[in-house]
This record gives sequence, C-alpha cells and structure tokens, in this order.
Amino acid sequence: MRRRLLLGAVALTAAALGLVATLVRGPGPDAANAASHREAPLISLDPAADITDFFMFRSYEPGHEDKVVLIMDVIPGEEPSSGPNYWNFDPNVAYTISVDNDGNGIANDVKFTFRFTNQIRGLPHDLKLPLSYVGDADAGLPPITSLTGPGAKGLGLRQSYAVTMTTKGGGTQTLGKGLYAVPSNVGPRTMPDYDSLAAQGKYDLDGGIRVFAGQRDDPFSIDLGALFDTLNLRRVPPIESAAEDANDSVNPFGTDMLSGFNVHTIALEVPSTILTGQGGSTKIGAYASTSRPAASVAGSADGARVQVQRLANPLVNEAIIGTVDKDHWNAVEPEDEAGFEDYYLNPRLALAMELVFGVPADKTNRTDLRDLLLKYKPNDKRLSELLRLDLSVPPTPLAQQKRLTVLAHDANGNPTPDNAGWPNGRRPIDDVTDIAIRVVGGHNYIAALAADGVNSNDKALPDSFPFLASPHDGVNRFHENP
Repeated sequence: MRRRLLLGAVALTAAALGLVATLVRGPGPDAANAASHREAPLISLDPAADITDFFMFRSYEPGHEDKVVLIMDVIPGEEPSSGPNYWNFDPNVAYTISVDNDGNGIANDVKFTFRFTNQIRGLPHDLKLPLSYVGDADAGLPPITSLTGPGAKGLGLRQSYAVTMTTKGGGTQTLGKGLYAVPSNVGPRTMPDYDSLAAQGKYDLDGGIRVFAGQRDDPFSIDLGALFDTLNLRRVPPIESAAEDANDSVNPFGTDMLSGFNVHTIALEVPSTILTGQGGSTKIGAYASTSRPAASVAGSADGARVQVQRLANPLVNEAIIGTVDKDHWNAVEPEDEAGFEDYYLNPRLALAMELVFGVPADKTNRTDLRDLLLKYKPNDKRLSELLRLDLSVPPTPLAQQKRLTVLAHDANGNPTPDNAGWPNGRRPIDDVTDIAIRVVGGHNYIAALAADGVNSNDKALPDSFPFLASPHDGVNRFHENP
C-alpha cells in the first residue's frame, strides 16, 4: 500500500528530472548539503569545534553581487537560556575555511583562519557577580549597549579575534585583529537593543572584505528527531503535494526541531577575485574545518594542530559515512575521499529508506551520487569532498529564491528552477534535507516529492550581511513542538 501511494503521488516533471541528471553529468558544479548536528561520536563531545553548517554563495545583498559569502556555524543546539555561562567560541580552536581555485580538488589555494581570545573583565562597581553578562538601568547597572566603551561595562567576559588569510605561494597576512565577537543574546534587561549591539560586530576590512563573529539564529530547519528515529516522519508516506512542496513558507507536516535554538556564526564576505586568484577560475571549491593543539587530542607535538572536524557537504558524514569511520573521516583531508568511495557507491541511507517505506531506492552502483558529491566533472580522477560554486551564475535576490533550487516548481508541478542555489554552492534558504532525501533515494523519491515536512525556518532570513537572523534571547525563546 505504501509503495502504491508513494509512486502514485504527484510526479515531478520530466524537465526537473533532467535537471537532476544534469547535476550528475555536469558541466556545472557538484555538491549536496544538509545540516551537520552532532554527526560523529568524538565531535559530539566537543560542541565548540562542531561545525553545524557551511554556506558559500554569491552575495545577494544589493550592491555586493561581486562578493562571495562564506559562513561557518558552530555549536549545535544552543539553548538561549543556558546561563550563567553562555555560549562562546573556543580560544583553543582554530576555525578555518579553505578554498580550491584551480580545480585539482586540493583546497590549499586560499585559507582564512579565525582565532579567538577571552578577556575576563571586572563588572560594574566591582560586584564580582557570578555572571558573564549583567545590566539593568533601573538598578544602576548600565545595560550592555556596546562592544566597547561605557556601554560594554556589563561584559564580564568579552571575546576578541583575529582573522588571517594564507595564499599558496603568497604567505600569510593579518586581515584584522582586535575585533570583537558579539556575545550571546541574554535577554532584554541585560541587552535592551540586541540588533544594534550585533550591528557593531560587522567589520569592514581593507580590500572590500567584511567579517562578523557572534551568535545567530540557527538557520537550518529540519525534523531532526523524526529523521533519526529511523525515518519516523510525521506523514505516511512522507510526501508533499505539488502545492505544499511549492510553498516555501509553510511546514505541511513536520516539526522544526531547531526552532528556538541558536548557533555561533563566523561570516566572511570577500571580493570573488580574492578567491579565484590569478587564474580567474569561475569555479571554486571550499570546506570548513576546526582544529585543536595536537597535545589535546593526540599526545604532544610542538606547535602542531590536529583537525577534529571538516564540513563541506554536511550530509556526507551525517548520513553517508558509516559510524565506524566517522571520526577518521573528520580527521583526514577532502582530497583523501577515495578511501570512502564505497559509501557513495552503495549509500546505506537509500537502503534504509527502502526498508522503512517499502519503495525501491537506488541503493547500489551510485556513480551518479559519487560524481555529484566528489567531482567538478564526471571525468575527474581525483575524488574530493568539497562544496562547489560556479561564480558565472548570477545570484538570485532573496525574495525570489526557491528553497528547492533546481528542483523548484509551482503549485501545478511546472518547473521554476533557481540555479543560484544547490548544487551551486549553498545559501541559508536552500532546503537541502528534502533535496538530499530525493537525490539519495533516487528517481522514485524525486518523483513522489518525498520530504520531511519542514519547508521554512522559524525566523525570516535577512538579505544583508551576515545573512542570518538575530538569535533568540534567553527569556523569550520558544521551541516548536509537534
């Protein structure tokens, strides 16, 4: 019965199926994405180094279309009310974004590294309160209204950071230092105008570069609990009608498990010419990574650091790589992906979908999936797990963006593709869960509009840097329930 219902659902048009085939064959960039929240055993014990999502896209802020935005989110599931010690970046972690601009699959052409420093400061009147942040105008304690100066007296803990850029053959240069991270959103008494406070954390650096570091709303929307309860989705079969699927603002049947939770964001906007280098390639690949001093994870080594997580296409380690290899996968470089090729050719998630839903899935000999995730072009010899972006494709304004990108359609099922999203990099609006379910499951799942039932984020996304919504505060946060 399940199989008949699923296969009898509204079919995706042949044109949209052709677009998916184009993703596999080329010539465009190849990538797929989904949220990465606690996806490997070791990194789940290290939230400050756990990358939840990685975004890369051409800026769609008016007047900034010549820029590329790179965003790394860390610390999954930040409960806004978790005080008195709120969420912060870790000074022992190096947060790095690495770029490949010559198509060889090795992301060592341009690297950006962020390092943070903690400053423990005296609170107003030397009260020595057991709080990181304090402020109340009525009690004579100045509220926190600034990152520096008198308005920052209530910042008992303040983080500053430096950002460097390393280019192959060009050495390392400091792009900015002494910059301040925006603190967690405690609440309206302590931080009465958080948006104004956060705006002070956007810095314009030399060369047309902008940076931001601080807390933001988790931009990912997904029924995470249902998916990992052995695909226990809240509609049987888990499919949407064409009209539901075309509506990017309503959740037809799923629960956004991440609603009301925050993340810590590192956002970087740079002119595309900085990323493409002298060759001026229109296609680049990139990934985010975190590393710790080797002595803290693998014995002693002078000055050495060990990579503890990497993330380009988050679905990979979360739902493709087997548990036995997840920690090892995090530690090696993207260009070493050949050692994990069997997971792509024979995706275990596709097998699980077939067993649970009773619908045949494309679960073996998936050279299409391997090429989609690991190559610029199908005939490339090197397998490298990078998020790839074609800079020749113009950005789509936020109001016109489609969450299903190349699979988007109208309420009648007619294709309305948005080619500026997945697989052309990744934007915060892209519903990579639904796309991934369909692509990994194969043709039957694409045709049936299989989905997790969550089509929108709990907060509206802005169309300006840093492109993620203001975080929930600790007093008024609300988590959506089924």
